[in-house]
Amino acid sequence: MPATHTRVMRGRRALVGIVSALSAAALLAGCSQGASSTGAANDTTYKAVAKDTKANLTYAVWDQTQVKAIDANLKGFNEQYPNIKVTVSVTPFADYWTKLQTEASSNSLPDLFWMNGPNFQLYAANGKLAPITGEVKAGAIDPKNYSSSLDELYTYNKVEYGVPKDFDTIGVWVNKALFQEAGVALPSDDWTWDDFQKTATEISQKLKSKGIYGVSAGMDGQTTYYPTIFQAGGYVVSPDGTKSGYDDPATEAGLQFWADLIKSGASPNMKQLTETAGDQWFVSGKSAMYQGGDWARSEIAAAPIAKDVAVYRLPKGKVDANVIHGVANVVAANSKNKGAAQALQVYLASKEAQQQQGDMGAVIPAYNGTQTAFADSMPGVNLQLFLDEVKVAKPLPVSKNTAAWNTLETNLLPDAFDGTKSVSDVGKDLADQMNAALAKEK
Repeated sequence: MPATHTRVMRGRRALVGIVSALSAAALLAGCSQGASSTGAANDTTYKAVAKDTKANLTYAVWDQTQVKAIDANLKGFNEQYPNIKVTVSVTPFADYWTKLQTEASSNSLPDLFWMNGPNFQLYAANGKLAPITGEVKAGAIDPKNYSSSLDELYTYNKVEYGVPKDFDTIGVWVNKALFQEAGVALPSDDWTWDDFQKTATEISQKLKSKGIYGVSAGMDGQTTYYPTIFQAGGYVVSPDGTKSGYDDPATEAGLQFWADLIKSGASPNMKQLTETAGDQWFVSGKSAMYQGGDWARSEIAAAPIAKDVAVYRLPKGKVDANVIHGVANVVAANSKNKGAAQALQVYLASKEAQQQQGDMGAVIPAYNGTQTAFADSMPGVNLQLFLDEVKVAKPLPVSKNTAAWNTLETNLLPDAFDGTKSVSDVGKDLADQMNAALAKEK
């Protein structure tokens, strides 16, 4: 797989390639049968296993590029537990959730595996994940070492299940050379939505003859409209997971932000963005700004424009907000080697292991205070911004069957962004269909 595809999948792992609405519904039914057959998921006791424990574990992940850092972690783990052998099973992201669904339905999940926000509640609600309650009570894992938003993302019915291993937030990448060419001043740190719209439009007008736009974006929730929905004071799904926010005026204002940018010519239109992704417009020098995640760093640093790049905070809307997502390590509730799997989960949650992940450039580690390597990895570019944004970031919107309404967003919102229908009409239609999908989760 080309490196670019790997980066895009890592960045958009929250929303791309997750279990389809149909298969997730099947999993709901399949898991319900398995959940009632065991009390393993409700077992919140924890006792550290003996150092001479013998076990063979499977650790399932989806990113081959992280295996080198994982192997380094496992070397440290085996210094403490020399007789626990860990096999790292890598399944490409496009197939990962289908495979996991099959394993969940047959109660044959890996001992330890990666979980993301959109799929978490589905597995937690149906008894497939072991709580970390015991580890927390014993002091082996301390949720305070991680962003409270990440801890919230992996908490279901007030029970914590996952230990965050990394995270992403969103910023605005800027090509300073194109700003200079257009004769437009660089943004200020406290810029607003109006400033953003004005800047992008002005650059598009001045560089139109060269086919250069002021801004491009991925037009997906995590990188694009979730942040502006939150900044407008809106919401995507209610805290109790029962109601869509897409018919709320504030939420619609967050969508209108992008519809206005496209209508003004400040951004490529939806057809253009479908044919060429927002990050590709930016790295090829055809857009002066790109709203995207920290994961774009590798791609941008390797591009010819790298010497001209800066990154800024998102422009301020009604409230100061961002969105955060991160992968968590979870233990299968029915693991035959649960104690050994928990030992590995605890080790990977340690500052030592997380620091090693960060220093090796695998991810932005979730453990507070271990992110220096990322912040310093692009000299002259303020990557610390992505770390600072954690303070105002809200968890990625999810529910028990996130896939169902993610599909609705993908199918309906383009009509609002390209002006085919009004944002209000699309919002109301999306809310109605999303509410119906949420009702089926009960």
